[in-house]
Amino acid sequence: MEKENTLSEAIQSETKFASIKDHKIAYRSIGKGLPIILCNRFRGNLDDWDPAFLDALAQKYQVITFNFKGLASSTGTPHETILGFGKDALDLADALNIDKFILGGWSLGGWAAQVLTTEFPNRITHTILIGTKPPGKVSHSMEEIFLKTAYIPDYTLEHETILFFEPTSEISKKAAVESHKRINKRKDKDPKVRPELWEYYAKSHDDYINDPYKSREKLMQTNIPILVISANHEVCFPPENWFELNQKLPTATLITIAQTGHGPQSQYPDMIARYIDDFIETN
Repeated sequence: MEKENTLSEAIQSETKFASIKDHKIAYRSIGKGLPIILCNRFRGNLDDWDPAFLDALAQKYQVITFNFKGLASSTGTPHETILGFGKDALDLADALNIDKFILGGWSLGGWAAQVLTTEFPNRITHTILIGTKPPGKVSHSMEEIFLKTAYIPDYTLEHETILFFEPTSEISKKAAVESHKRINKRKDKDPKVRPELWEYYAKSHDDYINDPYKSREKLMQTNIPILVISANHEVCFPPENWFELNQKLPTATLITIAQTGHGPQSQYPDMIARYIDDFIETN
């Protein structure tokens, strides 16, 4: 957890803009070391990453978060394909003169990370997937409560607990309160993703399910180490979809966390950062 009376580097980090052809990508960068570029969730902006998680990673790595094209404080027209979403991370790396990097993705950002990994394997050293699902069609769907809650315009703590934590666990509900407090310490907030732009996420989802890139097949042949972090009760993307691929993914390690939900890195920021660091060091 974030230490009391310690200034958070993530909370204080400056929002910068990288010029990419006809648009600009908003990003923040903290820490030093091997670069980790993190792709965000549905409706996520720069402030939706728990700063304690970013700070924990930044103890050993350069941690880069960004907004997808046309969303929140990034400019341009949003993408309609999941590869387009993923290529934003690659374009940002190019703008920052980063050749190879560790690629992370949470939820929808995990889709983008997987497709980018299979399409540009020469640029990615490791892939970290949090609360997401494999490409193509899956057997286990998201729960109705997630669908009912995810499209509410303004999330309250109650909504965040349903979406990203485990409401039946007192441990998780307490962690939701603490994460909410950390995220809301920042004063100069990034703009929210406007509701009229949410349709672009849906289009990218259809693209991901149709999998014209054959990413599912390519993941079964990759030599890039992949870490999948999920929850024992994942209301959005059940880990059972990964269990079905256990014998087929040659480089994947799957971790499921007890009494957590769709955002385990927000509940256990230090622990998840350690898992990621151990995985990178080991592979």
